[in-house]
Amino acid sequence: MGITWNTRAETGADIPAVRDINLAAFPTPAEADLVDALRADPAAWIEGLSLVATDDTDRPVGHALLTRCHIGGAPALCLAPCAVRPEQQRTGAGSAAVRAALSAAQRLGEHHVVVLGHPAYYPRFGFTRASDSGIRLTIDVPDEALMALTLDAGHPLPSGTVRYAAPFGI
Repeated sequence: MGITWNTRAETGADIPAVRDINLAAFPTPAEADLVDALRADPAAWIEGLSLVATDDTDRPVGHALLTRCHIGGAPALCLAPCAVRPEQQRTGAGSAAVRAALSAAQRLGEHHVVVLGHPAYYPRFGFTRASDSGIRLTIDVPDEALMALTLDAGHPLPSGTVRYAAPFGI
């Protein structure tokens, strides 16, 4: 039987734990630094869209972040980074955080999400190849790695080039 993870929006008290999760999950501090830079960018940061998965003591072990981007001229969200403490990976903590983030975005009335990530992981959340909708980047990435999702069937994915928040540097 799998673990049932609790999820919630990040609080100010969680900021050090979120940084620690990203430092532990990735080989360099780049992702942890990116989260800090996005948190400081009022054009990118949307309150309530930094979600944590917590253990039974309410200690964050997983994190998923959605920030503002644009697809062509349409507002959208970027899912990145997503991280889980190494000892909790493959337990569902990451999936719980991603699902909670997507649900929170939907409740806020957001319509579209893009992710640049592992093509075997993100389709479980409904992401499909972005190029099928005419969505592209200004940098070269494997076609299958850029994926998009509409959170509302009444708002089909727009086409165009993704413009990330400035801290992404692309």
